[in-house]
Amino acid sequence: MTKTNSFTLFLLRHGEPEGAGRLIGTTDAVPTAAGIAACVEQACDLGVQALIASDLSRARAAGEAISARTGVALAIDARWRELDFGAWDGLAPGEVDGLALARFWDDPDACPPPAGECWSALVGRVSAALVSLAARPTLVVTHGGAMRAALAVLCGFSVRQTWAIDLPYGGLLALRVWPGETPAAQIVGLYP
Repeated sequence: MTKTNSFTLFLLRHGEPEGAGRLIGTTDAVPTAAGIAACVEQACDLGVQALIASDLSRARAAGEAISARTGVALAIDARWRELDFGAWDGLAPGEVDGLALARFWDDPDACPPPAGECWSALVGRVSAALVSLAARPTLVVTHGGAMRAALAVLCGFSVRQTWAIDLPYGGLLALRVWPGETPAAQIVGLYP
């Protein structure tokens, strides 16, 4: 890895959506105006050359607002979607069987939500999205699960390590990335 081919990657969790606090995966939750504004505030001075957002409206709307403010064209990439919570999608954690939810948090690959996505599938699609990035300052407006998957891919974090990182709505994670078939990164900042 040489510093000459590295680039800065910013991962921005979408702002607060309607229904916050629920297991909102592929449910297309409506973003709040305050949530979009928080994302624009985090992103407007980053100096990125590429802007990507998940296709889900809570991330896409923030990406559109950032694009309008910065003049950087927005690309939509569904690989940056949140984990699909299947039968649990849209439910409050208290509405889900507690033991099943605990098993999921403990091992999301072996115990995915019923009819949902396993952790390795999320990591696989985020990995493919990361490998496809050009080596230039980039902002991706995405979701907490996808950000954790990126940390697993780029930094080698275990599932438990990714859960330990607080990624609030509108939180910004800055990484120095060394691209390649197996990209690697170091965290250079976390801005709640």
